[in-house]
Amino acid sequence: MRSAAAYADAASTAAPIQTSRAGRRFYDSAQAAWVVKILPGEFYVTRDKEEVLVTVLGSCVSACIRDPQMQIGGMNHFMLVQNKSGSSGAWGNELESARFGNFAMEKLINGMLKLGCQRERMEIKVFGGANVTSAKNEIGTDNGKFVLSYLETEGLRCAAQDLGGVHPRRIIYFPMTGKVVRRLLTGRDEASALRDETNYATTLVTRKPASDVQLFR
Repeated sequence: MRSAAAYADAASTAAPIQTSRAGRRFYDSAQAAWVVKILPGEFYVTRDKEEVLVTVLGSCVSACIRDPQMQIGGMNHFMLVQNKSGSSGAWGNELESARFGNFAMEKLINGMLKLGCQRERMEIKVFGGANVTSAKNEIGTDNGKFVLSYLETEGLRCAAQDLGGVHPRRIIYFPMTGKVVRRLLTGRDEASALRDETNYATTLVTRKPASDVQLFR
């Protein structure tokens, strides 16, 4: 097992994958791994065997995709189904934004294809899409339906899914093995997840412990 210093040295010399975009990367001594946190509107592709991808989903959806042969995997995190007719309304004017499901899926898949992955080998698992607010428009349901429809239209097989419900989820993805740990959030964790999602949506408009552990292998 490598020390934290050794991981830091390796990280400083590793060539970045230019097709990726993600927020925070930190060393987790409990997991003895580098953790990359995927925020709304981000995606990330890695070939680093020591990296774990993590996100928290309310009404948002994440696709976890890997090519077992190439040992490359990635994750995205989108908040709305798609940008229709080139108009993003209150979501700003950046059309190719990974906050929209159609662009998020294309960016993640294309990022992997650029590294030599093959579509027919892709193992895809999708999560999220909870209806976590009292709003009449069920954004989570729409996001879940979208991602399944997208995969079917593109001829891509969904190996596992955990969509819907009313509770946020924390997703921990091990791209080298394909294992996913899903935890439904309740109590303070749930309130925090809902607050973060609401703040993110509000920011976009204005500026332009856990339970129910489930493994997906």
